[in-house]
Amino acid sequence: MSIDTGRRVYVSAWNELDASCDLPLLALLARQYRLENATLTTRGESPAGAGIAGSSALTIAVCGALARWTGASEEPADLLQVAMNVECQTIRVPTGVQDYRPALYGGVAAVELRVDGIHRIGIDTDVDALQQRIVLAYTGEPRNSGTNNWEITKGHIDGNRHVFDCFERIRDTAVAMRAALERGDWAAVGRHIATEWDNRKRLAPGVTTPAIDALIARAAGAGATAAKVCGAGGGGCLFCYGPPEARAAIAEALASGGARLLDYRFEREGLRVG
Repeated sequence: MSIDTGRRVYVSAWNELDASCDLPLLALLARQYRLENATLTTRGESPAGAGIAGSSALTIAVCGALARWTGASEEPADLLQVAMNVECQTIRVPTGVQDYRPALYGGVAAVELRVDGIHRIGIDTDVDALQQRIVLAYTGEPRNSGTNNWEITKGHIDGNRHVFDCFERIRDTAVAMRAALERGDWAAVGRHIATEWDNRKRLAPGVTTPAIDALIARAAGAGATAAKVCGAGGGGCLFCYGPPEARAAIAEALASGGARLLDYRFEREGLRVG
C-alpha cells in the first residue's frame, strides 16, 4: 500500500506479483524477497518525477526493511544490487549507480567510477553551511529522464564529439566541486554548479525549458549565484544556490513564480532499520 499515491495491491502469494500491477516497484521488491503474510506500507514526500532520486530512496528503504523481515542479506553491496536491478526492471531503462548511495549511507560523498569497481568516498564538509545556501523547489512538471538520457546516450554511442566534450567538462567540474566542498570554498561551489549547468544544457535540447529558464532568472534576480535542474532535466526539481542572506529572497522569488518549495534536509546517517 502506498499512502501518498492512495494505491493498494492485494495478493494471496508473492508469486502473483508482477510489474503490471498498480504498484510495480513495490510488487517487484516484495516478489524478490518472497514476502508472505505481511502488509507493506510506504509513504513518500518527494513529488513524482522530481529528479531527486525519491524512487531510489524508497527502493533502498524497502530493501532494508524486507531484508530484515525475511532474513535476507543486509550487506550494503547486496542491498544496492537488488535496488538497482529491481528499479531497472520497473522503469525498463538502465539505471545509474549514484542515486542509491546517498539513501543507504547518508552524508555528502563522491562516487568514484574506477576500473576495479564503484567506490563511495565521504566528503568532510560543513553540511549546515551548505544547506543554508540551497533552495530546492519543484517546477511543477515531472522530468522526462527517459527521453533526455536516451538522446544523450545515443549521441555518446554514435561518437558525437559535442556530447563527449560536454561529458568531459562535467567530469572535470565534478572533480573541482569535490575539492571546493572539502575546503569550504562556497563561492567556488557556486561557480562549479553554474558551470555544470551550462554544460548539461548543451547535452540535449530538452534538458532545459522556457519555464525552467524563467524560474532560474527569477532566482538569479533574488541573489542566487547558480541554479540547475536535478536529474536528467526537462522538469522536476530546481536546485538554487546563493549566499545565506539571500536564501529567503530566492525562495520567495521561486514561489511567486509558481514553483513549489520543498522542505528538505541533508540525511546524515542513511538507512536505519528499526
